[in-house]
Amino acid sequence: MMGQLLAAEFMKIKRKGIWFLTFLGPIGVVAMQMVNYGVRKDYLFGQNEDRWGYYLDNIHSFTPLAIVLGIVILTSFMSSIENETNAWKQLIALPVSKMSVYLSKFTVLLVLLLTSSVLLMLFTLAFGLSLDLGREIPYAGLLRYSFYPFLAALPVLALQLWVATVSVNQGVPITLGILGVILTYAGFTLPDWLIWKWPLLLNEWNEPLINVLLGVGAGLLLYAAGMLDFARRDVK
Repeated sequence: MMGQLLAAEFMKIKRKGIWFLTFLGPIGVVAMQMVNYGVRKDYLFGQNEDRWGYYLDNIHSFTPLAIVLGIVILTSFMSSIENETNAWKQLIALPVSKMSVYLSKFTVLLVLLLTSSVLLMLFTLAFGLSLDLGREIPYAGLLRYSFYPFLAALPVLALQLWVATVSVNQGVPITLGILGVILTYAGFTLPDWLIWKWPLLLNEWNEPLINVLLGVGAGLLLYAAGMLDFARRDVK
């Protein structure tokens, strides 16, 4: 039954432009650096002897903002599909638990964001190779900057999905999302305990893996809380 729920969720988003947004995010991040290096390549090459490392740092400067913004858009879109078609009651009427319904939506969002992360890695590598940054490609750094922000942003995803599914007025999750984007943009000045700072991979210990572990742990907790809250509520 879980497979059928997932198939139904993917069918719903098939013609809603959500896959386009999934591709647009990583393309946009890399395109910013295409413009950056296209305009001042020689200057950027002179900033650091480790050209690959400096290039990945520049890519990462836009990644957290793109992920948080993408989460806001995707969760709102998925919830609005149910609201516009008044499909919540029909969905819950199926012989499946509310927890399974919630899990299916969370899983679809994970797949979309994971796809964006894979595309980001591929586009980053492709453009980096075209710049001739050096023969020694830092694959570990490439993987870290492609997937760590996604894992660190899991609490943001869980929170946005929770608010979007239980709110009758979609203005509430959108407002929360805008606040989250602003906090991520200003993340350099924020305390380490704020979940919107974690995708930046910054902390006082200078260890990005801490943000990942916190993101996975807090993400699971917020997902469980949202699932239990959704299961006990009356259908909208």
